[in-house]
Amino acid sequence: MAPGTGDTPTTRNLQDLLLESPGFTEFLLGLTTISASRLGGRHPMLCAITVERDGSPATVASSDEEALRMDEKQYDFDDGPCLIALRQQHIVLVPDLGNDSRWERYAEAVSGEGIRSVLAVPIRTDPGSAAALNCYSRSTDAFDDATVASVEDHTDSISRILRLALRVHPAEIYPEHLRSALKSRAVIDAAVSLVMLQNRSSRDDAMELLHLAAQATNARLHTIASDILSGAEVPGGEVREDRRSEYRSK
Repeated sequence: MAPGTGDTPTTRNLQDLLLESPGFTEFLLGLTTISASRLGGRHPMLCAITVERDGSPATVASSDEEALRMDEKQYDFDDGPCLIALRQQHIVLVPDLGNDSRWERYAEAVSGEGIRSVLAVPIRTDPGSAAALNCYSRSTDAFDDATVASVEDHTDSISRILRLALRVHPAEIYPEHLRSALKSRAVIDAAVSLVMLQNRSSRDDAMELLHLAAQATNARLHTIASDILSGAEVPGGEVREDRRSEYRSK
């Protein structure tokens, strides 16, 4: 399964995400959303990132609600592929969740979610913290050698910025009513990063293109961002100059 975009987020993209995120939770949401859009290919992939600090309760960010539920089930049992990868710092691959005796209780708990295979890869962090990228697929044997290598490369590419984020942002707990707002902002930030990556543009220009696309289609900015992260064509530099002028005058 080839990566969805064919590009690895640049250092500048990831730095912009960190600088624009007011807290660690929002940063992690954006990083997870980028991961899902970067890695999703022939077999759509759900992604979550789990972080533990000094043995404290984990921060979990997911690309969608299904991935979040998958991770939360593991915490109910205090066991599962992502927790093993995170705590023992090695890759855990489950080609067919329904036929793997290691995870019978977990497989039964998530049987209604339609997830068939799991890949969990640790992300290198500083001492005192641990992290893992958890990938879920509704297909069996979705994670071939090329896909596993791609996910490993991706975790290497985001390790440094995650370590920096852990130093910059203290642990935080957001009230439940703020979570949807934070996720909406994170989705937009992730889409902006992808537009910057593909168009080699500044953050301001990428955000402008998203706003223009939203105006042209009479859609919400969050909808445009979600479509881009789901594989829709990224807005390019062909936007008419009169539309740019109209946007800038507002």
